[in-house]
Amino acid sequence: MISAPQLAGLESVTHGFFDRTGGVSGGIYASLNTGLGSNDKREDVLENRRRVARAMDVATEALLTLYQVHSPDVIHVRAPGDTQGVKADAMVTTTPGLALGVLSADCAPVLFADAQAGVIGAAHSGWGGAFRGVLEATVEAMVGLGAQRSAIRAVIGPCIAQSSYEVGPEFLERFLDADRANSCHFAPSARRGHHMFDLPGYALKRLRGAGLDDPVWLGQDTCADEARFFSYRRSVHRDEGDYGRQISAIALRG
Repeated sequence: MISAPQLAGLESVTHGFFDRTGGVSGGIYASLNTGLGSNDKREDVLENRRRVARAMDVATEALLTLYQVHSPDVIHVRAPGDTQGVKADAMVTTTPGLALGVLSADCAPVLFADAQAGVIGAAHSGWGGAFRGVLEATVEAMVGLGAQRSAIRAVIGPCIAQSSYEVGPEFLERFLDADRANSCHFAPSARRGHHMFDLPGYALKRLRGAGLDDPVWLGQDTCADEARFFSYRRSVHRDEGDYGRQISAIALRG
């Protein structure tokens, strides 16, 4: 589990960006695969999630995740059952004891907290979610619960870095059509007509645009570090057919 200094000092908040180690899954899912949408053994995934819940000091049923669909949609969670079957990509809460979890395997997990107001959030932000505004929507939802933009801390966990993220010309065009200033998040690739996309840099820009003062990225590249992280892109390059998901979570202490 990786702890972010920006969140670790908040007495009322517990959090963790979990890597792929410390679980019971085998093969390509080794070992802390928490993705129920994978083809891993369900009993292994459930045991892995129980281990994460214990590490977060919450009840197993209070470790919450969504059916993530790369949307800008955010839900307000008040009880464990609120996320069951819900398709969305971010959650916010003021309820202690609920761990808001984000599954990822290259997309950016983003954890938010305004400890003074007692409001937390978690967002799954791949390029699609970030492009469609999931980060701004999470901030707005937190403000709606009493958070102050100036007090919200936001941390981007392990995700695919620019050096690992080659994209085609249509991908670049989509971002430039939206805002020519997005060109700063692309660098030329060794392959003609392709570019390298800076997902964490783009997410940081969107967070700053939402009024947050000092969002940070922890700096780990999921695609490049096989020993520590699952990676969708790496699994595609290897034609593995499936991949595990790591989890990042945040909770208000009870």
